[in-house]
Formats: sequence, C-alpha cells, structure tokens
Amino acid sequence: MSQLTRDINRVTGTIIGISGRLIIYALVVLLLVEGASRGYAFGHEIFYASAMEAKPGRDMVLVVPETQSEAQTLEILKDVGLIRNELAVRIQKMFYDYEIYPGTYTLNTSMTSKEILQVLNEKPEGGTEDK
Repeated sequence: MSQLTRDINRVTGTIIGISGRLIIYALVVLLLVEGASRGYAFGHEIFYASAMEAKPGRDMVLVVPETQSEAQTLEILKDVGLIRNELAVRIQKMFYDYEIYPGTYTLNTSMTSKEILQVLNEKPEGGTEDK
C-alpha cells in the first residue's frame, strides 16, 4: 500500500469518525429537546389543565358503581372525551388528595380535569357511599 493510500484511508476514517459522533450528538440533543417538551406538556396538563371543549360544552351523565376501580373510572372519562390524559388526572387526584366516590354525576366537557375531580370528590346525596 502506498503512502498516498494510507493517508487517504486515515483522512477518510477521521471524517467517518467525526460524522458518526456528530450524528450521535444530534440524536442526543433531539431526544433531550423532545423529552423536555413532552415533560413540560405533561406538567402543564397536571397543573394547568384545560377543558376538552369551550363553554357551554356538552353535559354527560357518569354513573360510578361501587365495584368500579379508579382506573376504570378514569378510562371511561377519557373514552367519553372528558379528560385527555389518565395518568395526569391520576397524579392530580393524588396531589390534591381527591377521592372518587360511587354515585351518579353530571359532568360537562367544558370542565377541566381538576373541576371533574372536585365533583367526583363530593359524596352524592342519598348515594351508595354508606355500606
């Protein structure tokens, strides 16, 4: 192998090595930016949740039986379009120390997830909360 070929191989290897590192750095930066933006959006959903629809919204009747778990209730709320993110609402519930009591509730799509949790935290009159 001639000296020229060795020099070309060395320069090519250096360029490939630098390019590989730049690609890895770019991916790390991209992941950090994406993670930060998703983290911000999730935190915003927890502390500054917005309603699913503008006022006046639509009224919906929700029946929470005694046998229904919290996870099932939150899944139903998401399925009917009252909340966006079940995990964010679960964290709100723990953070604000809310309970979900069995009963029949009228909720509106213009309510925030915190307002919905406040309604579900009130025991309904003549409800099934006493055993």
